Amino acid sequence: MVGVGAHGHTNPHLPVIAELVERGHRVDYAIPAPFADAAAATGATPLVITSTLPDETRDEQWPVDPLAGTALFLDDAIGVLPQLESALADDRPDLVLYDIGGFAGRALAQRWGLPLVQLSPSIVAWRGYEDDMAEALSFLRDPAGVAFVQRFEGWLRGLGIETSHAEFAGHPPRCVVLVPKAMQPNADRVDEQVYTFVGPGLDRRRESAWPEPDRPLLLVSLGSAYTDRVDFYRDCVAAFGDLDWEVVIAIGRHVDPAAVGPLPPNVELHPWVPQFAVLGRASAFVTHAGMGGCSEGLYQGVPMVAVPQAVDQPGNAAMLESLGVGVTVPPESVTPGVLREAVLSLTGSPEVAARSAALRDELRAAGGARAAADVIEAELPR
Repeated sequence: MVGVGAHGHTNPHLPVIAELVERGHRVDYAIPAPFADAAAATGATPLVITSTLPDETRDEQWPVDPLAGTALFLDDAIGVLPQLESALADDRPDLVLYDIGGFAGRALAQRWGLPLVQLSPSIVAWRGYEDDMAEALSFLRDPAGVAFVQRFEGWLRGLGIETSHAEFAGHPPRCVVLVPKAMQPNADRVDEQVYTFVGPGLDRRRESAWPEPDRPLLLVSLGSAYTDRVDFYRDCVAAFGDLDWEVVIAIGRHVDPAAVGPLPPNVELHPWVPQFAVLGRASAFVTHAGMGGCSEGLYQGVPMVAVPQAVDQPGNAAMLESLGVGVTVPPESVTPGVLREAVLSLTGSPEVAARSAALRDELRAAGGARAAADVIEAELPR
């Protein structure tokens, strides 16, 4: 397994790796050192790699610009691939798994002629994807984007790989999709011969318990990469501080709690919380709409107020709205009054409650880690 050192790219894969290990497979997990313990906890053997990606454990931030973010993954792959080839030269795997950003994994498999399965923690391409997403992908047609694609394909050609950038980065030969199918745009146009939706393996998630609240609980979190939003946290305190709710706000490590200001008795700030466990107790979730958070919210049947920050989050927020379990508040529209009204309108709607419960049941029946392992085993050499 070739992973990426980021929570949103690692946490979704861990249940699948644990399932494979339990079935008797030996799994080497290529991952940067800060995530080695998480990989080892699955029963896999961490293959610690040196990565050039932002280190979230050292408060390094990911860029918002899409081209800059994509270029980071290429630069990382250029450095990681020689490490993989050296470490595995005398112990070649039977199959390679890789995260969507683990380009070195796909390159290794294609160079060595090995079966290859992508584990996707995000939405996947559909028939006509490039045409439908032409505006969103326009940065690749700018001069800097064209130069990036040329550099990417030059790297591939130097490895003897003739695949185009678009094919290599966006169209795996086989893929297990670890997100709710309900969150996939144009799901009816996704090639089911390539992509199998199994949903997140959250049935295997083991986190610290969260106490049962004696009143409605609201969780507020902007994930792990976009947490330096002190004004947003102040707005949340103003919005919910006089409600008869328990309000839990995860502020990350970039914000000094004192900077948020005085807190009413019903509001608590944490640098981190066991999000999945808290959502199991929650009545509502104010989220940046990262796919991990959306999946956890849907799995726990919690209505969501989406305040998208970057990358895929505006699209995820729109999907939550279309599913009838969420409402979007653009960052520039955030005020205490808007946030309060959004939470109260969602939690006061019987229709939202019914839809949240139906999607929760659908997601829990999708198969998760066990279904993912079945797909992977079918790709192993016989």
